[in-house]
Amino acid sequence: MTVPAVEPGAPRIGFIEAFKRGLRRCCPACGGGRLFAGYLTMGQSCNKCGIDFEPCRADDAPAYFTIFLVGHIVVPGILIAEQWFKPDTTVQLAIWLPVTLIATLALLPIVKGATIAAVWATKRF
Repeated sequence: MTVPAVEPGAPRIGFIEAFKRGLRRCCPACGGGRLFAGYLTMGQSCNKCGIDFEPCRADDAPAYFTIFLVGHIVVPGILIAEQWFKPDTTVQLAIWLPVTLIATLALLPIVKGATIAAVWATKRF
């Protein structure tokens, strides 16, 4: 059963508030339910307010946004380390590959939650 995202007479949730709720991986409508059933598996609906998450698909956007963010953190770090310390290539790889992997895995669910919330806030399914 699909419950409307905005019921008549209910206060309208703004984009910023929905986005903040998505960053916390919570339901963008009520802020109380969980957005994900697993690490990146989107739930069917909110367990608190009942809105359907299926129309709010993020597809590949979270991966692109995460690559963008991690790249803007890692690449300057690599360049600064190269200029200041001039480490060997194997040292650079030993440092920056795990940093890239950990940052990507940490940010991906947060970015996906924010993307789903942004889609919900702009389309109002």
